[in-house]
Amino acid sequence: MNNLFAVGEQFTLQGGVVDVREFGNGNINNTFLVTVDGKGQKNFVLQRINTRVFRRPELVMSNMRTCTEHVVRRLQRTPLSAGSRWEVPRVLFALNGLDHWIAPDSSFWRAVSYITNSQSLDTIKDTDHAREVGRGLGMFHTLLSDLTPDSLSDTLEGFHITPLYLRHYEEVVVKGCARKSPEVNYCLRFVRDRKDWAHVLENAKERGILHLRPIHGDPKVNNIMMDTMTGRAVSIVDLDTVKPGLVHYDIGDCIRSGCNQLGEETDQWEKVRFDADFCRAILQGYLSMARECLSGNDLFYIYDSIRLIAFELGVRFFADYLEGNVYFKVRYPEHNFVRALVQFKLTESIESQETTIREIIRENG
Repeated sequence: MNNLFAVGEQFTLQGGVVDVREFGNGNINNTFLVTVDGKGQKNFVLQRINTRVFRRPELVMSNMRTCTEHVVRRLQRTPLSAGSRWEVPRVLFALNGLDHWIAPDSSFWRAVSYITNSQSLDTIKDTDHAREVGRGLGMFHTLLSDLTPDSLSDTLEGFHITPLYLRHYEEVVVKGCARKSPEVNYCLRFVRDRKDWAHVLENAKERGILHLRPIHGDPKVNNIMMDTMTGRAVSIVDLDTVKPGLVHYDIGDCIRSGCNQLGEETDQWEKVRFDADFCRAILQGYLSMARECLSGNDLFYIYDSIRLIAFELGVRFFADYLEGNVYFKVRYPEHNFVRALVQFKLTESIESQETTIREIIRENG
């Protein structure tokens, strides 16, 4: 459906839509910032949910409402200290009274409130920013720590289950889709050398060492909103992937994305490295909020989670490239291949600093 103004007006209870523009740079959904001329808040975020990825989008919305309503109630019971700010993106109802709207072309749309006076950054700019990124994720985990994981649906079965991604990757490789090159051979060898280790978190879960909790699922740096005046974390957005899972996937993904200063979209993959100073700051911020929610076993597996998530994402990008770019949005045919190289080089850098990273975890845990 091309008339975005008409879609936006399905979620405006008063006033008309005066502007719609693309917003953010997500790889899955299409996101727009809508401006209205009515009273009250002037903007909201409009998204077309990718139903090839989220096959039960109504459950995505149910999870989002369960999560955000729980946080609102908790903050009402235990308000933050004076001067502190934390907001949740509220689900906006459509004119039909539902939390979504299905267009005539069957596309699935939803709207959420816009977090005013905030910004997101694709990469961490300094250690203060890194500390706030960690604190933001720690706030999210803490506010959901008393929400039972059974109250959330598993909207993406297999999401962040590394052995399942490996199984799919191996099925793709068997088909012989890859055109051989030194870089392709590097990726094939990289995955082969680590496929047995990649079960580390799932094995710990099966043994009862790690336990399911509500997780965000995609706490990249640019999903944690910063107050434009104070530089403090004030929200975490993009709640499509909220589900039961291991908090380690969140911790690992946050640190993975934050400690690569070149960002995952860089084409200078040979120069990618893991910044241990940013890692220290993120963990300091995270544990300052969430330490009481973690056990000794949870702390022990944080290094593995950082290494694993970078590896997992590299596997996913590489498999998608080999399949013809069927999952992630791309700007050119080799885009997912370059993304995979970035994640594998990041994994190598993490591995080379294992002793340092484990010491950082010990110092702050």
